[in-house]
Amino acid sequence: MAKGDRKRALRGRAGRMKGGRGSGRATSGHVRLWGRHPVEAALKNPARQHRKLWATREAIESLDGDLPEDFPVEYAEVADLGRLVAKDAPHQGLVLECEALDGTFLDDVATGDKTRPVVVLDQVTDPHNVGAILRSAAAFNAACIVTQDRHAPPESGVLAKSASGALETVPWIRVVNLSRALDELADAGYWRIGMTGAADATLAEALPEGPVAIVLGAEGEGMRHNIEQHCDALAKLPISSAIESLNVSNAAAVSLYAVATRS
Repeated sequence: MAKGDRKRALRGRAGRMKGGRGSGRATSGHVRLWGRHPVEAALKNPARQHRKLWATREAIESLDGDLPEDFPVEYAEVADLGRLVAKDAPHQGLVLECEALDGTFLDDVATGDKTRPVVVLDQVTDPHNVGAILRSAAAFNAACIVTQDRHAPPESGVLAKSASGALETVPWIRVVNLSRALDELADAGYWRIGMTGAADATLAEALPEGPVAIVLGAEGEGMRHNIEQHCDALAKLPISSAIESLNVSNAAAVSLYAVATRS
């Protein structure tokens, strides 16, 4: 079946819209994603188990690549889609409900390509920040992000939209004990650098030649003392005194750039 014919056939399966508004965490174990980049990335991710796609006619026609012939699609109007997602969410005519991604183990990444940095987040709970950090991690070829399971946002549409597709490509490792995870990274040969404005050295001065794990704390509170103690070095970004600090997602982007361009 040709691409256009297949999409027209899929549109013919329209029925009544179901499902209420939410942040993107649908029912237990399910995630609702919206927007072109998050939805297309999820559709292309073989690790995703999809449940249903709601879409406008125009959005279905503009999708990059073919959908499986038996893919569950429901044609919908823009206003209907708005009721499936968070208020005023920019769904761009696409809403996908799928299963949450299976967890990745730290060992799987720590023993892999050591030239790629690891990003460790200490109680960064804002989904916009975590999504933006995932996007930067993808841009600068980070191996993964690591968060504590109980003090991090769940996988959601808000986070996926901020990640702009990176949720599907950057492993997100959730651990019970972040200090223990830092110990495991040290055992695997990573130099752990905690980012804090109170440090004496700049990141450029603290960067080694080998594997690096960049550790960032929550905005405002920063890293917890116990997490700082599990770092090999503390470093700061050389920002102007005209501003107190950077947003944690901006700090992550600058730090990853510094790692990528170290001499």
